[in-house]
Amino acid sequence: MTLTTATAVMFQAADPASGPGLLANILPFLLIIVVFYFLLIRPQQQARKKHQEMVSAVRRGDTVVTAGGMIGKVTKVVEGTDEVMVELAEGVQVKVIKATLSDVRSKTEPAEKQ
Repeated sequence: MTLTTATAVMFQAADPASGPGLLANILPFLLIIVVFYFLLIRPQQQARKKHQEMVSAVRRGDTVVTAGGMIGKVTKVVEGTDEVMVELAEGVQVKVIKATLSDVRSKTEPAEKQ
């Protein structure tokens, strides 16, 4: 076999029917995307939704934990904003953004409407 014949054989186009189809090439990427969705993205969305519900339900008297680890009691929910006043110690009140609350430890019962 001469050099030109060898290079001609190497560069011959393969038969399109002999190779894997388009679906076989894309299938592994689709599977990876589905696995990432169910193992990473969906649980994060659910956790974010649960946290937003918890934060929006905070009211006066609840014991909360801030993202910084401080535990306090909600003394006032500032209407129209995303802030609450938290009493950390007797006479020590701080204004906290609701989104930075990491946990509501004890919830107060809603007041009965009369």
